Amino acid sequence: MERHCANAEKVAEFLQGHPAVEKVYYPGLEDFEGREIVQKQMTLPGGMMAFELKADRAATAAALNRLELCVIAVSLGDAETLVEHPASMTHSTYTPEELKSAGISEGLVRISVGLEDPEDIIADFKAALDTLL
Repeated sequence: MERHCANAEKVAEFLQGHPAVEKVYYPGLEDFEGREIVQKQMTLPGGMMAFELKADRAATAAALNRLELCVIAVSLGDAETLVEHPASMTHSTYTPEELKSAGISEGLVRISVGLEDPEDIIADFKAALDTLL
């Protein structure tokens, strides 16, 4: 679990600095909205995170399809890094109004960060996200 968390922190910090990323949701970040609660209730912040891209559904899906190391999957949580795009996968039947009501943007991406070398994970995301610039 320590490796998941250490990798996730590095990936979250990378995503925060990428120009195609609007917002990162990860409990290990200093500016996480629930940081105070996280520090009281959690020993480690975990390997799960989400982020929002400055892109629509099609562009987000296309960028994620360029990932080579990270695996696109509906179910998250494994030793390998898994990625999900709710708007085109788990919530693909939702109308735009239903997505908005559920708090799901077209650019929302969920990640379960795995045990691979964090630099490899970051390089994979960088190559995919740079296509949005």
